Amino acid sequence: MKEQAFMLRLPSHDDVSRNKNRSLNFVSMIKVAVFEDRPELREGLADLLTSADEIKFCGAWENCNHVQRIMQQHQPDVVLMDIEMPGVNGLEGLQIIKKTSPQINVIILTVFENTENLFSALCLGANGYLLKSTPPLKIIEAVKEVYAGGAPMTASIAAKVLRSFASHTQRANSDYSLSPREKDILSSLVKGNSYKMIAAELSIAIDTVRTHIRKIYDKLHVHSMNEAVAKAIHNRIV
Repeated sequence: MKEQAFMLRLPSHDDVSRNKNRSLNFVSMIKVAVFEDRPELREGLADLLTSADEIKFCGAWENCNHVQRIMQQHQPDVVLMDIEMPGVNGLEGLQIIKKTSPQINVIILTVFENTENLFSALCLGANGYLLKSTPPLKIIEAVKEVYAGGAPMTASIAAKVLRSFASHTQRANSDYSLSPREKDILSSLVKGNSYKMIAAELSIAIDTVRTHIRKIYDKLHVHSMNEAVAKAIHNRIV
């Protein structure tokens, strides 16, 4: 499902101060980058961030095709990341950022609140997860919160996470009859490693990795790496 129509409306002058000239102590400025494929949302977020105190807007891009270069060039403190984008999508971009610049805080900003995307994002290192229905001022607050070490989440998303942890304590762990080797490979997938990296780590051929992963998918009853990772985290398989 692609995003429903959504228009980001800027808060009034009373809500967000536009007088940033007084903030000349750049120590407190939070550098923020945006990845969003819809032009109207990209522009709305750009206007919102530009107007906010204590925030320096680094730029906005329609996909993560060059995310590593962008991170190196702009060195943002916080990234607002959509999930579904053409080319390199948000989850892939998140994985790249966390591998190459783990100090950067990434807040997922999306319409998707399904368990698969949520746990995949958290597993890959997302520092927050907001829905695009979040009011503009709450987005600004979330940027400042994550920069201060918090983990901002939309209330419905936080509830899903809490229910998931509660359910973990109520049921016995299941290994889905995975072999030790399959568990090793699944654990490596959870860490965000590629097939090539898994092969090198376990000293096996890439084709062998693919064979094991097909068996893992069958045993977990999933159809993609994101689903497998989400289920591994959700059910504490590894």
